[in-house]
Amino acid sequence: MAQDKKQVEQITDMEVDFAQWYTDVCRKADLIDYTSVKGMFILRPYGYAIWENIQAEMDRRFKETGHVNVSMPLLIPESLLQKEKDHVEGFAPECAWVTHGGSEKLDERLCVRPTSETLFCEHWSHIVHSWRDLPLLYNQWCSVLRWEKTTRPFLRHREFLWQEGHTLHATAEEAIAETEQMHRIYADICENVLAMPVVMGMKTDKEKFAGAERTYTIECMMHDKKALQNGTSHYFGNGFPTAFDITFTDKENKQCHPYETSWGFTTRTIGGVIMTHGDNRGLVLPPRVAPIQVVVIPVAQHKQGVLEANRAVMDRLKSAGFRVKLDDSDQSAGWKFAEYEMKGVPLRLELGPKDMEKNQCVLVRRDSGEKSFVSLDNIEQTVAQMLDAIHDGLYAKAKKNLEDNTYACATLEEVKEKMAAQGGFAKTMWCGDEACEVRMKEEAGVSSRCIPFEQEHLGDTCAICGKPAKHMVYWGVAY
Repeated sequence: MAQDKKQVEQITDMEVDFAQWYTDVCRKADLIDYTSVKGMFILRPYGYAIWENIQAEMDRRFKETGHVNVSMPLLIPESLLQKEKDHVEGFAPECAWVTHGGSEKLDERLCVRPTSETLFCEHWSHIVHSWRDLPLLYNQWCSVLRWEKTTRPFLRHREFLWQEGHTLHATAEEAIAETEQMHRIYADICENVLAMPVVMGMKTDKEKFAGAERTYTIECMMHDKKALQNGTSHYFGNGFPTAFDITFTDKENKQCHPYETSWGFTTRTIGGVIMTHGDNRGLVLPPRVAPIQVVVIPVAQHKQGVLEANRAVMDRLKSAGFRVKLDDSDQSAGWKFAEYEMKGVPLRLELGPKDMEKNQCVLVRRDSGEKSFVSLDNIEQTVAQMLDAIHDGLYAKAKKNLEDNTYACATLEEVKEKMAAQGGFAKTMWCGDEACEVRMKEEAGVSSRCIPFEQEHLGDTCAICGKPAKHMVYWGVAY
């Protein structure tokens, strides 16, 4: 039992030190490991499997909406990066450069891609000629490199995995509709796959993507009441196409510049899942992305027929489409319980001799710890229902955390007081002036998270300066 207890003691309580709790879970749940280069992390098989499941859910939705996958080069010539002024200025501090090929100095520096807008635009300038060539609905699964000063597992990597969608359209209306569609897909992934409630809205001009006319965002609240930006989509207008001289002949035989979008979702989402659902026993995974949805633990497996009975149940569940693991190792049952709790496996199935006599098994929920004795006759349907109930329970708990820690404030002073006492999201009216946005950051320590689509009329004046208000804005401390 001492060994079993130690499994949990390896994790710092989140109430004691949330940052250390998070790091402990990342390491002890076998999600990630460090390397000799700062900010370059190894996604271990279990961590990568979570990303694969997210990837599969997203890729299916992308293809259902007409997108196709492509692959772009890793390196961007400096001259190409310089073509869009706002874009290059936004990324310049984070760029990593290749200056030598072997022992020879290159004639032109090559940037390791921080994002791929310039590469797509160069390609499109070669292949787009007519309105019949549009729209182009492309997506790329790849890694990018941004030389972050501060790094944390999943949340801030110098190299990270993501998808980056890039599309080109004949009209602004089509491009805006595309941007909004992908924004909704991201929200759907978060809420219906990851059990993470979101606030949907638009970034302020100060916080929008470099080179974009509009940036749409989904914002999530973590256990510690900080915000995590969990997916963004950008409407570029025709700024990039103009800079790259992309033109097409429209239906009236006029030469036009097309309109562009991009949208991205990264492995930082895994960090968001950890910080939204995890507890002091470790990881808690939403069933729809869990690498193992059900772990089967034989009880008294040395007794005759026990292992065979457990394998039979495992085979039934696998045939029904569930991701199942049978742990028939010689570790103690207590060790196994603690191990799979640490790894956040949504459902544990225990089956021993007494259960076999009664044609039943024990199901234990990871989220609530609730135990149920259930018949084996309809185990497939029971497991399906319970996994859905776990998803719904996780979502409801996270939604309550979001709602309980979101509050309206009438003044800057009230924001400061609330943030110091409670954290979370503050809602205020705002005049739209960047100077007020900067002042809120300097004095209250919070940044604008988004201008939500669901606007509330909290008053007529800006909470910071008292001038007439234009928007209701969410503010918070972000990862």
